[in-house]
Amino acid sequence: MSHSTVPRSRTEAKTPEKTPAADPERPAGVKGGKRAGKLSLRLRFRRDRTLILMTLPALLLVLVFNYIPILGNVVAFQDYDPYLSENGFVAIFESPWIGFEQFERIFADSAFWHAVRNTFVLFFLQLVLYFPIPIMLALLINSVVRPRVRAIAQAIMYLPHFFSWVLVVTVFMQIFGGAGIIAQTLREHGYEGFDLMTNPEVFKYLVTAETIWKDAGWGIIVFLAALSAVSNDLYEAAAMDGAGRWRRMWHITLPALRPVIALLLVLRVGDALTVGFEQLLLQRQAVGVEASEVLDTYVWWNGIRNQDFSYAAAAGLIKGIVGLALVLTANKVAHLMGEQGVYKK
Repeated sequence: MSHSTVPRSRTEAKTPEKTPAADPERPAGVKGGKRAGKLSLRLRFRRDRTLILMTLPALLLVLVFNYIPILGNVVAFQDYDPYLSENGFVAIFESPWIGFEQFERIFADSAFWHAVRNTFVLFFLQLVLYFPIPIMLALLINSVVRPRVRAIAQAIMYLPHFFSWVLVVTVFMQIFGGAGIIAQTLREHGYEGFDLMTNPEVFKYLVTAETIWKDAGWGIIVFLAALSAVSNDLYEAAAMDGAGRWRRMWHITLPALRPVIALLLVLRVGDALTVGFEQLLLQRQAVGVEASEVLDTYVWWNGIRNQDFSYAAAAGLIKGIVGLALVLTANKVAHLMGEQGVYKK
């Protein structure tokens, strides 16, 4: 009988299995297949204590300036009078409770609904006209081959972001105002001049143009950071397959920007009720209240300036709740479209 047909003995010892070697990259304290998330709180603190200490100052600032002031919204349900006590904080405890009377006043005020309408009109205009421009500028700069030209273009586009709104409005006034360059040039050539800075009909477009000029260049930073993570091998492979510049942009660049676009769009929708307080307040007198009144200026004028703090707190609370609802809704839409949004599901 050949050696290949000889049956093996039942008592033949099996080859012992090798004991898996310890994983050198496994964190200390992790047993078997447990993940690092199963570590005890003490071990996790020891591992991440440096990062925790680095973030403590930022967390403290957020706590002091963002979360603790939320407690002040209690005055929206009071007839708050800061002069009831020498300390305005102590006056909160001495002011009488009136329930939802401030909210009833707000909802019954036609000026409030006019401010809401102006706010959403400006938001949709800026969403349609302003939001795509940083994306297009990022694509344009990313296509520039020479680093020196790219750096100069970025510096020129970033510069207006550091201007104050006073300077921005002044520049637009010197160009589009009644005594501006364009109006004077038209008069010198026998035409009738114009003054866009005091025209309520075009004010919403003027405000959008000011926002684009000031902040569009700064908005490209996030998109350029996303584009820098795209491997050049993808562009080279697409070029070898015969893809032109537009096809590479459509099939490589834009898909790389899609998660960032979705995230910023969700954040922009959540900030829909904030369309520029200082910018509009500076031009309020020139175009009138009908054209320039938005929620921020409404709260300031009717609440802070007239010292009706409870009324202002109620209006601000409404704005915050609506903004939160818009963020949650937009984030849900982003999830339905397959994007992560602000947070995961």
